[in-house]
Order: sequence, then C-alpha cells, then structure tokens
Amino acid sequence: MKKVLLSFDIEEFDMPLEYGKSIPLEEQIRISKEGTRVILDILHRNKIRATFFSTVVFASHAPELIDRLVNEGHELASHGYFHSQFQNKHLLESRDQLQKLSGKRVDGFRMPRMMPVNDQEIKKAGYKYNSSLNPVYLPGRYNNFFKPRIIFKSNEVFQLPASATPIIRLPLFWLSFHNLPLWLYKSACLWTINRDLYLNIYFHPWEFINLAKSNYGLPKIVTRKTGAKMAVRFSHLIDWMKSRKYGFSTIKDFLLYDLYIYKVGNDIH
Repeated sequence: MKKVLLSFDIEEFDMPLEYGKSIPLEEQIRISKEGTRVILDILHRNKIRATFFSTVVFASHAPELIDRLVNEGHELASHGYFHSQFQNKHLLESRDQLQKLSGKRVDGFRMPRMMPVNDQEIKKAGYKYNSSLNPVYLPGRYNNFFKPRIIFKSNEVFQLPASATPIIRLPLFWLSFHNLPLWLYKSACLWTINRDLYLNIYFHPWEFINLAKSNYGLPKIVTRKTGAKMAVRFSHLIDWMKSRKYGFSTIKDFLLYDLYIYKVGNDIH
C-alpha cells in the first residue's frame, strides 16, 4: 500500500524574528499551541496518526498537548532543544528531555529549517532516523538538488528526505501547499507517490492560524491561505488521499513495518 507520512514541526513561532519583528515567547507558544490543537482535531476526526517533531522549549510549555498527541497514537520526535539555536550537544539533550516529558522513546530527529546536521552526531545521540533534508534547490535556502531524493542510509542512520517530485525536484513541503493551485499540488503528489510509493510531507501549527492580517512582517508567500483556509485545504487533501486508498503512518512505524517493500539506497559512508 502507498503510504503518506504526515509530519508537523511543533516549535516556538519565531519566524517574525527572521524579518526584524519582535514577538514575545509567550505569543510564540500561544500561536503554536492553538495551531497544534487544530491539527490534532483534524487528525482525530480522520483517524490518522502522524509524527510530531517538537522542540524541548515548546514541549515544556505545552505538556498537555504532548500528552494528548502521545495518547492519540502519534509519534513524538525531536526538533532540537531550541528552534533558533543549535549545538551538537542539543541532539542528545533534546532526545533525553522529550523522552522524560512523554514517557516514550524518541527515535527521530529533524533539524529546524531543514538545515544540515552531522550524521555521526545523529547516530551518537541514539536516533534511528533523520528527516532533515529537503532535496531541492531554493535560492538562499537549499542547494540540495543533487542529493538523494528518496530514503537512504548514512552512518547506519535512515535518512528520510522531504518529498519532492522526480526529475524537476518540485518541493512538496508546506510552502508549496500554500502557494500552488491545489490541483497542481495534488498532481505533483500523485507523480511522486506513484514513483516512490510513499510521501513525506510536513507542515507547522502556525499555518493553521490566520497570519494574513498579522503585524509580524511576514511575506505573502508565508501568510497565504493560513488559518481556517489552511484547515479546509488540508482536510481536502486528506480526503483526496483517502479516496485514493493511501495509507497513513508515523515515520517510526513506516521504518519498522513497511520499509521492506521500498528500495533503500546503500550507506553512503
């Protein structure tokens, strides 16, 4: 069965800081908490399990949401200790803290903003997989066009890139979902899942909050179709995927139960 791996990066909403705007930590957490509740409600209605990559800062401010997502069968993975600060020691520290907060083993890591992270450090910290690669070219952000596009192993750790189409490497991440016509985004998903047999697509809780009229200084490509429009659009995407009989899985379960039917590239180190 073709599988959809939905994931969500739950974090401090610190994006305004990138655009020279100030936003208190309390406001960052409030926005992400509200959006996470919307996501969990949608997943619950559709009986879908997903993976949530959380920073320790967010998790420690939202223990009730961590309890809820774990109790509803979702996977908790690490998004680092802080969203805008990183040291290698945070790999182990964040994993340890998230395990204490949730009572569950944390096997996955995703670097904030999908930035590079050392494979050997990932392995040393005890992670089984890393989903920090966006295998596309986006000027000023990613220059990964010639890196592996589908799941592979590196230093004995599974590397699960975000999904992008074959050949032209059109990214299927959150920004594309907001800005492409929905028919085009679905066509790109169809092309990719027919080739790869799975999709790995990710979103954020603040996308489910209306940012269009905010004073955060964010560009229109970020604020377009946020809030209620995003909830409707995302629900429509799920309905379309379910109509095509796609399965939904956490990343941990995908690697544990489904990987044998997929082609995994050889370890590159």
